[in-house]
Formats: sequence, structure tokens, C-alpha cells
Amino acid sequence: MAIIDFRTEPSRYRHWRIECEGEIASLVMDVDPAGGLSADYELKLNSYDLAVDIELNDALQRLRFEHPEVRCVVVKSGKDNVFCAGANIRMLGKATHAHKVNFCKFTNETRLAMEDASANSGQIYMCAVNGSCAGGGYELALATDYIMLVDDRRSAVSLPETPLLGVLPGTGGLTRVSDKRKVRRDRADFFCSTEEGIRGTKAVEWRLVDEVAPPSKWNDAVKARALELAKRSDRPAGAKGIALTPLDRKIDGDCVDYAHVSVEIDRARAVATFTLRGPTQPAPASVEAAQAQGAAFWPLALARELEDAILHLRTNEPAIGVLLLRSEGEAHAVLGYDALLLKSQNDWLMREIRHYLKRVLKRIDVTAKTFIALIEPGSCFAGTLAELVFAADRSMMLIGTREGDNRAPAAITLGEANFGAYPMGNGLTRLESRFLGEPETLAAAKAGIGMALAGEEAEERGLVTFAREDFDWDDELRVMIEERASQSPDALTGMEANLRFAGPESMETKIFGRLTAWQNWIFQRPNAVGEQGALKLYGSGVKPAYAKERI
Repeated sequence: MAIIDFRTEPSRYRHWRIECEGEIASLVMDVDPAGGLSADYELKLNSYDLAVDIELNDALQRLRFEHPEVRCVVVKSGKDNVFCAGANIRMLGKATHAHKVNFCKFTNETRLAMEDASANSGQIYMCAVNGSCAGGGYELALATDYIMLVDDRRSAVSLPETPLLGVLPGTGGLTRVSDKRKVRRDRADFFCSTEEGIRGTKAVEWRLVDEVAPPSKWNDAVKARALELAKRSDRPAGAKGIALTPLDRKIDGDCVDYAHVSVEIDRARAVATFTLRGPTQPAPASVEAAQAQGAAFWPLALARELEDAILHLRTNEPAIGVLLLRSEGEAHAVLGYDALLLKSQNDWLMREIRHYLKRVLKRIDVTAKTFIALIEPGSCFAGTLAELVFAADRSMMLIGTREGDNRAPAAITLGEANFGAYPMGNGLTRLESRFLGEPETLAAAKAGIGMALAGEEAEERGLVTFAREDFDWDDELRVMIEERASQSPDALTGMEANLRFAGPESMETKIFGRLTAWQNWIFQRPNAVGEQGALKLYGSGVKPAYAKERI
């Protein structure tokens, strides 16, 4: 099977266009029916597959980094009388279970990135629905801050997945209808179980959209609303963006290499080792100097490489179940870059980089693989990179040094970044989630900012799972990996997903912890994907045969 590549750029787009006009950008969805990942289906009616969402994810990033002047983004269709028909049904019917689940997860992350841009970057998203807007199409609209619908007696919004396909609007649809749009429960029940959808002023009354306008006034109304939303933004009018240059990646057998990240795959053990390299140069003295480095600025370069590596392993290496996280470099150098991001947090570019790092760390939180952080001599788990230790399911730290190794003893160093820069989907920092119910332990951790904590002290402070001597290290690690590999991948996925999000529930944790889990289950049930299931029979004219037991 060909590798699915998440790297792209606008000259290669087949499905989206970015059109900028001053402070307003239009993100135009104009899907090429023949441009899907597979030739087995056509992407008719602006329906989408992973190829379409890979471009959308890239476009969101470029709008944030390359277009600081853009304050409002209008998502619209490039086709007449149709906005988006949602995820391509033929694709879903033919895809493996693993591909369907990973597709939905990436799509969810992409929608959340739109909301993150509106909430944290001053790049406010609105949706101009000019035609039928069904299923995943409406889920795309739901991810924006403001939805306009043309009032032409034909255009409607709908979530018909349950009555038509026997599945859920699993890209956040149910959750955003209830939690974000605050649609009344009985109305939501009717809306999500009917095929026809809702149009016109009734859609406004039910809070499914925010505004309707007749065709004769449509373009003027959309432009006026976009200009009004742009007034809420703090994006700088005269700033210059930075180009997200092509990401250099080399795949040689079982090795994947970038400038700052390397991945080595051990297929016999179903293990991949990530090695993250700290900066080799001190942090720039100013924001201007950092901006001059462009996409090579270490925190930005690291974020892009780590994100691509995670997505590559998640999508293309489903049988690799354990990911070991290692680092190498100087802790003080990492903290220097963190300090620049912190003191310049009001600068638009530094803000974007910080939120990008946050989103990459969140990808770890929802990836269905076991993460084990290994803190060894010469590692640089400090500040931002220390977040990887707290994102991991377990961590093991070597006490002291190894014989013949002249590198500094293993240490972990906390920084200001660990106490607010990178909240999880539950709204808490990873340390707050780690020490839930232990405020005194959290306070002690914060008091230790800047201290290089060695093995036994780090274990005593609760920052690592285990601290082990050199003579125990290899055996302990081998046993840990072998035990993990011997257990059910399905049970581990469920266990990890539940344990990673302690504390309060948010719309985001509901999407990944509840909605995604139900969709995962439904995608395996015969009522959806069996030979007589709704997803398999859609379009055939044959009525699905459902097993009637409610489970």
C-alpha cells in the first residue's frame, strides 16, 4: 500500500483555494472528483476523503503563519447549489476499519484547529453555506464561529448519518450541536434522525445556523458579516508572514529522518523509537531575529517534524504499538527558546508557534499507541520537551550515568512552559492532570522550576514513573515492552484513552473520549458495515437489514 503523505502546499492542492483580500480570506472548497486517495470512488458533490482534509489542514496552518493580515476566514463552496455532501460514502464503505478511524480522528483534529485559530489566534472563521450542507459538510460548518445559510428554499443543513448510513456524525457533529450550538435536546434528536435537514428561518430559530440571507443579497451579506467579525481580531495589520517551506523527510527502510527528529522502527518488537534533538544554537536575541530564521526557527521546525512523524506512524504503521520517546541535547538551550516564546507571547508569530506546539502535543494525547518516555544521560527533557514525559503513558529515568559515558547524568528540568503554555483538551496542563487532587505536589513542582532533577528526586516528586540504576535498565525496559506487546491492542487503546484525560470534561474530550469511541464501535457492527448494513448498501436501492437488539 502506498504511503499516505501529509506534506503538501498550495501549488499541489486539488480541492481547496486560498483567496486573500486584505483582512478577509476565502477558503474555497472545490473538490476534484478524481483527486481522492483511491481510484475506487469519486468525490462527487464536494464530498471528501483524507486527501481533502490533508489539504485543509495545510491551508489552516498557512493562513495562520503566512497571512498575519487575515482576520476573518470565510469557508465557502466553489460549486453551485452544493456546499459539501460530507465524507465520501463509497470511501467509508470500502475503507478498512483502521483507515476509517484514523480518517475521523484527523478530521476531528483539523476541525478543532479551526476553532483554536478563532479562539487563540484572532483569525475568526465563519461559514457561508450556499447549497445543500449534509453530514460532514455541516460538521465543517459547525467548527466555525458563525454560520450563514442562503435562504433559497433549497439549501439546508443536515446530519443524516444515522438514518441513511447507520453511523454517527462522528466528526464532532453531535457534540457541537448540543454543547457548542446549544440546540435543545428534543430538537437535536429530531434533527439528527431525519434525512431532509432544516432550512431557512427555522434553522436560525433552532440555533443550527446564525443568519440567513436571500440569494439577491447573499454576497453583500457575507462580506458585511466577515468585516464585522474581523473587527474582533487582534491580528497585526502590517506584519509579514513566514513561509512554511517544504518539510525535508528521508525514509530509508525502517528509518525516518528529519533535521530535529528521527524515528527507528523495530518491526520484530512492534516498537518505534523517536529521538528529538534539542537546539544546537542559542535562542535568538529578539523576535525579529527569530522571524528572520523563518521555518528553520527551532521550536517551529521541531513542531512541524514531530507532527509529521506522529501522523506518519499513526496512519502508515498501525502494527507499531509502542513508541519510545528519547531526546538529546542541552536542557538550558531548550529553556532559552522557551523563554523567548514566553516573554514575546504578545507577538503574533510567537503566539502561533506556542499554539502549534500545543496542538502537536495534543496529537500525542489522542494517538492510539503506547508512549514511553526514556530519560537518559545526555537527554534534554526540559520545559517544552518535558511535556513529552508528561504526555507519555509511562516514563523511566536512569539514575546517574552509565559506565564509560561522559555525558551529564539524566535529569528533567521544569520550566514556565509546563505550567500553562500547553493545555490539554480537558483545559488543564499535563502536570495539573498528573497531580489531580494533589495541589501540594503541583506547588512543589512549580517551586522547582529551573532545577535539574536527577533520577531518584524526579521519581520522589512524581515527575517520572520509575527511576532505575544502569544495571537494571535494559532488563526493566525489555520486560516493559514485552508485556505491553503481549496485551490486547484494543484493550490498551481503550485503557489509554480513558486514563489520559483525567479531570473536567470539555467539548474536546467528549469528542475524542465519547463520540469517537462510539463511532469506533459502530464502525465494526454489522448494522453499519455488514453485508446487509446501511453503509455497505447505500445507493444500491436495497434496504438495510438491521439486527434489532439494542446493546
